[in-house]
This record gives sequence, C-alpha cells and structure tokens, in this order.
Amino acid sequence: VQLQACGGGLVQAGGSLRLSCVASGRTFSNYYMGWFRQAPGKEREFVARIKWSGGITYYADFVKGRFTISRDNDKNTVYLQMSSLKPEDTAVYYCAARHIAGTNYAYWGQGTQVTVSS
Repeated sequence: VQLQACGGGLVQAGGSLRLSCVASGRTFSNYYMGWFRQAPGKEREFVARIKWSGGITYYADFVKGRFTISRDNDKNTVYLQMSSLKPEDTAVYYCAARHIAGTNYAYWGQGTQVTVSS
C-alpha cells in the first residue's frame, strides 16, 4: 500500500493550494481517507476525512468553510482544496487511510509541506 501526497508549497495568506494523495496497492472502497497536519513543535492533528464509498466528509472546526476534501475514484486520488489560508495553517500535511471498521489510520503518506506567509 502506498499513499503519495503532493501539492504543497509556499503561498501568501488568503491564497489557495490543492493537495493530492494518490492511493495504490489495494482497494480503498471500505476506507476513510484522511488529511492530518503537523506544525513545528506541535502534535499532529486531524484536518478532514472522506469515506471513499459514498463520499461522506467530516472536518475539523478550524478548517470548516475553508478546506474541502474530495476524491476521484477513477484516479484513486484524494484531494484537499485549501482556501483562505492563514499563517497558522503552515504545517506538513499527511494523507492517511483507515478501514471503516478500524480505529487507527494504518497507512500514511510521506507528507507535503505547506507554508503560508503573512
């Protein structure tokens, strides 16, 4: 199983970025796909998740209305569209996969750096 995240970069406050996570190695129809982030000196935190089958989404309060998670079944890819970015959104962003019957995210991507300048 491999999760390959990309799309990070440097953006000014108020700008937008779209992260992508390409999933391979198994069928993810019975999985939640999540995005997490970790800022320097802070613990990793949950950002958003989507149920691969059905597309039900869930967001952390601090990104509601600004970030949108989606998936493309044909491309086996999950996206995180980030808008109205703030300097406090600066972090390494990770995608991860969790079986719908499980409690832990078992598969993780390598992370992509997002830096928001003020």
